[in-house]
Amino acid sequence: MPGLDGNLIRQRLADAKLYLCTPNRPDLAEFVDAALAGGVDVVQLRDKGLEARQEIAALEKIAGVCEDHGALLAVNDRADVAYAVKADVLHLGQDDLPVAIARHVVGDEMVIGRSTHDVEQMRAASTQHGADYFCTGPCWPTPTKPGRPAPGLDLVRATKGCIRPWFAIGGIDHGNIGQVIEAGATRVVVVRAITEADDPKAAAELLKFELNRVR
Repeated sequence: MPGLDGNLIRQRLADAKLYLCTPNRPDLAEFVDAALAGGVDVVQLRDKGLEARQEIAALEKIAGVCEDHGALLAVNDRADVAYAVKADVLHLGQDDLPVAIARHVVGDEMVIGRSTHDVEQMRAASTQHGADYFCTGPCWPTPTKPGRPAPGLDLVRATKGCIRPWFAIGGIDHGNIGQVIEAGATRVVVVRAITEADDPKAAAELLKFELNRVR
């Protein structure tokens, strides 16, 4: 796709440690700017209530902010929306569009990620053609995925050592990130730890500090 450099995006994804998922909000651009200033590397807009046109408008509000900070812009689920806004990343759940079809839609430059919730899914995603990274979890039950059982830190431990970039996800915050790191994660996805913080920049800084301590 014009405007995308797949090699650069993949290198930035490999170097990323802190991935933020956020719903749409009235102060979206200001919030994302603060979170990125605190050390967030990837921002995904995840809001199931938005129609495509609304989602595109929201993503356009933060695309320039991400570019200014050298961060990656991610789209959840929608390959068509990701294509429309020339996003850096498309993230797909287990019940979303198959990776091969999504790759056909978005082209070869855009990074594609997968969600995994058990060892079998994790192993499949770690070698799946067309996918560039995956997330594993939830580490703890989370209201963003009501009713989904949490495989916990055992899944993180099982994923440790995987060569493909991967992120631990699910209920991770300042109080438990040390446990996630101890289980083997070097990258995490967070939601409420930053979206519900009074100071998003400070919240991101604390999380990034812990991740930067990993060797």
